[in-house]
Amino acid sequence: MKFIFFILLFSISIFAEDFITKMEYAKMLYHNPRGIGCNLCHGNRGEGSIISRYKVKGKKKILKAPPINNLNLQKFSQALQVRHRVMPTYYLTNQEINILYFYVTSGTEKN
Repeated sequence: MKFIFFILLFSISIFAEDFITKMEYAKMLYHNPRGIGCNLCHGNRGEGSIISRYKVKGKKKILKAPPINNLNLQKFSQALQVRHRVMPTYYLTNQEINILYFYVTSGTEKN
């Protein structure tokens, strides 16, 4: 019986390496949380980017997504839980919001 337990424990530890890391999950969520990725508007690192350039009555206008990598967790979370004129509502869980915050505020390469 002990032998079977050790074999089972050993096989679980081998297969456990196949699970994705926190950073991998965060990257996947940031690039496609609910069909459209945060990166398309906020950039690969949450630095913000230009969404569109257009003209209104002959005047040039720019629609820009703000940077999100410089917010504290409370402001970041609030921004994801209110309706915006341009940004879709994702209906994220608190865990998903925390993972996204981890991703945009971490100093690692996020390509």
